[in-house]
Amino acid sequence: MQDTEPTPPRPAAYRPTGRTVPTRAAQKASYDKDLVHAILDEGYVCHLGFVRDGAPVVLPTLYGRVGERLYVHGSTGSRPLRMTGQADPGLPVCLTVTHVDGLVLARSAFHHSVNYRSVVVHGTAYEVTDPEEKRLALDALVDHVVPGRAADSRPADKKELAATAVIRLDLDEVSAKLRTGGVNDEPEDLALPHWAGVVPLRKGYGTPLPEADLAPGTPLPDYLAAL
Repeated sequence: MQDTEPTPPRPAAYRPTGRTVPTRAAQKASYDKDLVHAILDEGYVCHLGFVRDGAPVVLPTLYGRVGERLYVHGSTGSRPLRMTGQADPGLPVCLTVTHVDGLVLARSAFHHSVNYRSVVVHGTAYEVTDPEEKRLALDALVDHVVPGRAADSRPADKKELAATAVIRLDLDEVSAKLRTGGVNDEPEDLALPHWAGVVPLRKGYGTPLPEADLAPGTPLPDYLAAL
């Protein structure tokens, strides 16, 4: 039997760079891929930053992850998507996602904080022009909001695809940053008569509200009932 070389294991962490190592509170940074993916997958909205005409621009938008790639979509006339298609070789961007998990109320105003999880991605965004990758990206965007929804809705037709632009950003220069735990008050403040502690923040879903023109007898999908 012919010997074959084993497949090298997938790196478990992103490589730190000068842009992904924080200059403050570096101990809160993480480059673990599973953690980064979990933070990205739990969010809905990212903030996409880029430079236009010499000035910074930051736009909130939906996104979806497929493996080590993020996809962002919008109208073909939107600024970052139009610039990505014109740029060579691509558009330098910074994409961020943040979850606030708790309000940290200290005895002193200075030590008030929040518990959070965030991801920052630096890189170059490229326009997706391959039709199959574009459909994959659009399905990922829909399923990112509600898993299973892409297969339970009409896919975009040719006209809609032509009006939609998608950009791709590879997960390469990436870091996560977290703050957990309680209050970090000064020892001399512990006896002050002020309440201190953490107010947790939790994401919740309301009861799905059907449209008035929904066909009679249309059942609530299992993926919505499970929310």
